[in-house]
Amino acid sequence: MTNDRPADGQTWAPRADIAPVTGRTRTGRFTTRANGTRTCAGGWQFRFDGIRPGRGYRILTTARHRGLPNARDCLVAIAHWGDWEPGDVRPRRPWNYLLPRAAAPGTMEFECIAKAPKGATTLTVRLVFRWADRGQATWDPPSIAQSDVPGRRPVKVCIVNETRQTRDRMRIQGFSRGLGLPTDVAEGVDVYATLVRAACRRKAQLIVTPEVVVAGRGPAGAVEVPGPATEPFQQIARDHGAHVVLGLRRRDGDATRNSAVLIGPEGIQGIYDKVHLAISEGLNGSLPGDSFPVFETPHGRVGCLICMDTTVCESARMTALNGAEFICFPIMGDLRADRFSPGDPVFNESRWKAIMRTRAIDNQVCMVVARNDVRGSCIIDRKGDLLAWNEGYDEFTMATVARDDGYLDWLGGDFRGVTFLLRRPHLYGRYADEDCLGPCRRRRET
Repeated sequence: MTNDRPADGQTWAPRADIAPVTGRTRTGRFTTRANGTRTCAGGWQFRFDGIRPGRGYRILTTARHRGLPNARDCLVAIAHWGDWEPGDVRPRRPWNYLLPRAAAPGTMEFECIAKAPKGATTLTVRLVFRWADRGQATWDPPSIAQSDVPGRRPVKVCIVNETRQTRDRMRIQGFSRGLGLPTDVAEGVDVYATLVRAACRRKAQLIVTPEVVVAGRGPAGAVEVPGPATEPFQQIARDHGAHVVLGLRRRDGDATRNSAVLIGPEGIQGIYDKVHLAISEGLNGSLPGDSFPVFETPHGRVGCLICMDTTVCESARMTALNGAEFICFPIMGDLRADRFSPGDPVFNESRWKAIMRTRAIDNQVCMVVARNDVRGSCIIDRKGDLLAWNEGYDEFTMATVARDDGYLDWLGGDFRGVTFLLRRPHLYGRYADEDCLGPCRRRRET
């Protein structure tokens, strides 16, 4: 099947009284127009036969629109792997959103590249017009063509921790010898380079350390990146073809930053600077970061957060919106996973797990959480399942993460697609309003 277009479409609507006004143009396009009610919902659908399970398909359509309240809200395209009766609204088989893109003013493109699931011999592509009492859209008939959907190999992920037993169990190598590093910085380099190399020998591909494991005391303990303190890790990454996320205190000109550095076989691949500083950090001269970068690797798209970032839920969401599949997370602790009263800290395991699992599920990422206190280091997939958990005694927390995971919700939709295609960004103005303090209120406002 190549560039197959059906000659005819079929109108659909959940009820006749809310159906949009539909029509055909002389050029073979399909129109949907508001019927004057705000509950307007319906459109056109197209059936393709000859689908072969396991084959990849690219599905395309374009809508030209005018007069809509919000085109991203009002126009949707869905690929349903099977027959879909004109009145059906609840999927009965696996389905995919066609991903929307504003191609030009007044034009939306929709595209999906996916494998036909087991048992699928028919594809129904539904074009949706909804939530508008005004405006119209003219759709190209959808096209479908066979397409390669390359498989993505699983990734072996490892968190490395220094435990109380590490120096008895392992011979710490002198990786810092001859580099001219301060003693406290050199100690961190030696311990964690030893651990990272041992993880590589266990065939780990993506390795994450806890927070600021390479750092001396005070501003003088900040290190240059790249520089002598990162050289051993760069060599290990080169030797083993691995990627390492290293937590350190970084010298940035006249400033110091709490950073996570992504090191790959080719050298320093990226730097994340902690955006939300802890209370003491924000007052001691450290400089916060100002972005949530995501880095392409052979193992997937990698983003980072550090410690206090988890307290601000926007951190994980921004990293996911920038395309991350993995969030690597060096972290000393989380205030919310502790006692809710002054006093000595008490680690609350259930709240810790709840926080990290929520971040994974809400943002459809794999969380790789490297806790300095060892216990609570964990790897969580995008279903929120704990793939690995450290009780506090192990140097290595390892799991193999499937990238082609096939996770579908009970109605058959991809979790990631559902999570991000349901978003309605035009309603989120307060999200970035600097004057908005949420439930916190100034006295004169109460």
